[in-house]
Amino acid sequence: MAQTNMLAMILAGGRGSRLHDLTNKVAKPAVAYGGKYRIIDFPLSNCANSGIDIVGVLTQYESVLLNSYVAAGGRWGLDTRDSGVFVLTPREKADCGLDVYRGTADAISQNIDFIDNYDPEYLLVLSGDHIYKMNYAKMLAFHKEHNADATIAVIGVPMREASRFGIMNTDKDMRITEFEEKPAKPKSNLASMGIYIFNWKLMRKMLMEDMKNPDSSHDFGKDFIPVMLNEGKGLYAYEFSGYWKDVGTIDSLWEANMDLLENNELDLDDSSWKIYTEDTATLPAYIGPKAKVDRAYMSQGVDVEGQVTNSVLFSNTKVAEGAKVIDSVLMPGAVVEEGATVTRALVADNVKIGKNTTVGSKKSEEILLVAKNVKGEDK
Repeated sequence: MAQTNMLAMILAGGRGSRLHDLTNKVAKPAVAYGGKYRIIDFPLSNCANSGIDIVGVLTQYESVLLNSYVAAGGRWGLDTRDSGVFVLTPREKADCGLDVYRGTADAISQNIDFIDNYDPEYLLVLSGDHIYKMNYAKMLAFHKEHNADATIAVIGVPMREASRFGIMNTDKDMRITEFEEKPAKPKSNLASMGIYIFNWKLMRKMLMEDMKNPDSSHDFGKDFIPVMLNEGKGLYAYEFSGYWKDVGTIDSLWEANMDLLENNELDLDDSSWKIYTEDTATLPAYIGPKAKVDRAYMSQGVDVEGQVTNSVLFSNTKVAEGAKVIDSVLMPGAVVEEGATVTRALVADNVKIGKNTTVGSKKSEEILLVAKNVKGEDK
């Protein structure tokens, strides 16, 4: 098979336990976002827009929905003769039994045969649960310009929050001199985004050695980056300046949706960098004659008869007459019945908020996840 310049592998097997009931039956990358998208749409669309033709998606936890969704590569234009999106799950091999992915590096190790089929010069490793738009071709150009062995995307975070991240300390040329995992007293604010470009021949050799190491946690951040630094390999930090959100908690998922109400850098209307997704076959949004809508982000199939203020409504949601939705996110199929009030809440898929009930966070700094139907009250 002909060589491809750069092949992408998206790590999409995480359980997402901090999203609680939203990921009980669905892998985190398949969680809905932004009215009509799924989180996985962003790295896949970035690959398509960056000219990357071969993408492997490594799935594991509750992967049925994610596998079927990703397998339709045509959504991202990756279904031609020379391109494709490939779902890669843990599998039994002739020389060993079935083994789950034990870490980020192990997930790649178990698919060396897939990567070898395309003989790439560079390997791009991505996370499947971040919201952002990035041109990976520019990152690759940076990698080549610096003759790097590995390039890690970083983003500047507020110094007060830097201790929550893996921090890359660099010299004036952006060569990484030190990696600190969640340091108590960070020396810089360059946080790792979990996006890596590796020279494949070098990384393949390291992966083979790591598989034989019983003490390894098989993780790029914990094991590979420190080893490469100790061996004097050329590690560089590629600084990203656009919108980026790790939607790993209820609060961060709510915030990422609410960010769409602002004039932020994500800009989902940008036709030059389109985020591709499933085309839902449903009716246009309907706003009733008595409805009041103030600052809302709504998708197709929405039916609003009541009041919506500063909120995001996904496809096929309904706000009945006399109902109020304030500072909230209604995920696909959620229903707010007559007289009910929802404030500072994230209402999960197909959940029904009954008549005349009040739900939401009682604290201004917290968001309530409503993952089960709320029984109505007759007045």
